[in-house]
Amino acid sequence: MTSIPGKKPHTLKNIGPMHPPQVDPSTPKLCIANKVNIKVSDPQDHFAPAIIHEPPIIYEVQSYSQGDKRTSAVVLVSGAGGGVSGPGGIYPSLADKIALLLSIPCIRLDYRIPAETRICTADIRAAFDHLHERYGAQKFLVVGWSFGGSPCFTVAAEEPIRVLGVVAIASQVAGTEGIKSLAPRPLLLLHGEDDTVLSPSCSETLFHRYGTGGDRRMRLFPGDDHGLTKNAVLVERKIFAFAAWCLGLEGIVDAEVLEQAGMDLVHGRDERVREMERGRDLENGEKLF
Repeated sequence: MTSIPGKKPHTLKNIGPMHPPQVDPSTPKLCIANKVNIKVSDPQDHFAPAIIHEPPIIYEVQSYSQGDKRTSAVVLVSGAGGGVSGPGGIYPSLADKIALLLSIPCIRLDYRIPAETRICTADIRAAFDHLHERYGAQKFLVVGWSFGGSPCFTVAAEEPIRVLGVVAIASQVAGTEGIKSLAPRPLLLLHGEDDTVLSPSCSETLFHRYGTGGDRRMRLFPGDDHGLTKNAVLVERKIFAFAAWCLGLEGIVDAEVLEQAGMDLVHGRDERVREMERGRDLENGEKLF
């Protein structure tokens, strides 16, 4: 097994919170969340740690038909420090809601070696393979925060069939050349206007680089930071709705589902920052200011 000098591979140890803090673990309708090591076969040959959320009753692979839109899944990745809680600590809550309300699996994927686009892209592709083998998933939406925009756009360019769309939250521009191959697949860009880590001009640049050949959406949030901690509930709801639409599941998203998708399961900016710290999302130089 090889590694990159000076960089220690992430492991399942202290991987982060399994569910959002305001959810009672004994709740009968709670989705199932499990830690898993995803094998990635490349020169580094490590396992990528992850948390997979699945509906209480997951459909067997054999029960899917080729046209069943539930043969899809969502992959969430973080920034230069890796981690599994995401910007504003929204990933545990978002993953629970995707699994419960859309009845599809969602994976919060940490990186083997954070901040290395080539390696992190391989991690995402391995997550696709794992979700296909375990749940029959064939189509994917990828969501990346900060540095995470780079491997998400890269894997989208490499996987024009499997990747149906991309959400980039406060994304960097470096390493995002793959965005030029994304259209006509949809794109959602979200960014805080007071982001001092990566300027909102980064998302504006990506918006223009995507071109006009598909569905591109951008929302800037006045007064918000790099983790969108002040608008985290709205950000989570927008990503949920975009995921449902992008994966062809919007037909099951009625007013009641949207109300549940908009519930705040973290509460308070301080608690959101703690969730990011617990999830290891504020390491390796990643920060909010």
